[in-house]
Amino acid sequence: MNFDKTIDLSGLNCPLPILRAKKALAEMDSGAVLEVIATDPGAPKDFEAFCRQTGNALLTSDTTAEGKFRMVLKRK
Repeated sequence: MNFDKTIDLSGLNCPLPILRAKKALAEMDSGAVLEVIATDPGAPKDFEAFCRQTGNALLTSDTTAEGKFRMVLKRK
C-alpha cells in the first residue's frame, strides 16, 4: 500500500496522536492516505472513534513487528 504521508507519533499519549493526525489530514488532499505509527495503547480505539466522528476512513489498524500500533487513514 502506498502512503501520501507517514507520521511517527511514538512516545506521545492521548490526545496528542489524534491532534497531530488531524493536523496532518487537514494539510492533505481528499482521498490521500496517511500512515500513523503510535505507541499509546489506546491509539487503535481512539483512531477508530476519530474516523467514525470525522468521516475519514480507517483502512487498516494493526501492530508492527516492533510492537507499535499502525493505523492507515484515508482523508474524506
